[in-house]
Amino acid sequence: MKEKEIDRLNKLKEYENELYETGLQYIAGIDEAGRGPLAGPVVVACVILPKDSFIEGVNDSKKVSEKKREKLYEDITNEAIAWGVGIVDQNEIDEINILNATKKALTMSIQSLKVKPDRILVDALEHIDTCGIPYTSIIKGDAKNYSIAAASIIAKVTRDRIMREWDSVYPQYGFAIHKGYGTAKHIQAIKENGICMLHRKSFVKNII
Repeated sequence: MKEKEIDRLNKLKEYENELYETGLQYIAGIDEAGRGPLAGPVVVACVILPKDSFIEGVNDSKKVSEKKREKLYEDITNEAIAWGVGIVDQNEIDEINILNATKKALTMSIQSLKVKPDRILVDALEHIDTCGIPYTSIIKGDAKNYSIAAASIIAKVTRDRIMREWDSVYPQYGFAIHKGYGTAKHIQAIKENGICMLHRKSFVKNII
């Protein structure tokens, strides 16, 4: 591993290292994927990595190519002490709004863990149900923190896989390409074909 990458990862792990020094053992990172798209679920991932975890390439999922994310997903989930995801679909997003859906998926991701974390690091969210576990909210945490960045990759890959599966059911929308986000081609497909059951009605009401 190059020295520049070692320095970058060490900087990402500053939050964890400070917490380890206080005697904490299990630190979880949480991040979401899919708050902005016009279609599909919101996915939140929670991951507890070992104290000595040092996976080359871990970064904010938006800064990593799709191919690299798939590789990192395997590396992270294989090394994790525990990890889990929470998924809330488009129908419930329409019912309770995307912020509440994200918070619900977050709680689900924590509940799915086989090991209870001592502390949770989460990207930006506040006023959340962490099942009684203390948490720290970090603005732009997916770019600043190792555990949150790892969670962002799990969440993104999980959601992308879901959208690729749906592409075979609704090929006319191109979900495998844009993953439900509001690209020009996706919006044009909605105008030509109407919406399908995967679309968030509250998000597309100004398009149709």
